[in-house]
Amino acid sequence: MVTAGLIVALLAALLHGYIFVMESVTWTSPRTRAVFGMTEDEAQTTKLLAFNQGFYNLFLGIVTVVGVVAAFTGATAVGVALVFAGVGSMLAAAVVLLVSARDKARAAVTQGALPLVATVLTAIGLAL
Repeated sequence: MVTAGLIVALLAALLHGYIFVMESVTWTSPRTRAVFGMTEDEAQTTKLLAFNQGFYNLFLGIVTVVGVVAAFTGATAVGVALVFAGVGSMLAAAVVLLVSARDKARAAVTQGALPLVATVLTAIGLAL
């Protein structure tokens, strides 16, 4: 069960890497603007904010990947702690998005589903 949780955590990290690309690299592109429902002017106005936010997502993904690698190479306690820190923060951010912007519920669920599953599977696996 822990292994399944760690694999799902890797998927969450990959998703957050993709979010990093959208927010920090392609924010003003037509495709990314469509994903976030923004006009060109809105994208230009929020470009710096999105750039910074994208790096938060990247760092959460990196922490998670480092944790998974550590767990799989024998440093289980350190690895799982890092995984919980990474996916827990991803999940918390999804909850904040859901609570603060109900119209972004789909994005919040997309952002939070994998971290939630990773957290539950890993926790159950550790408890067994």
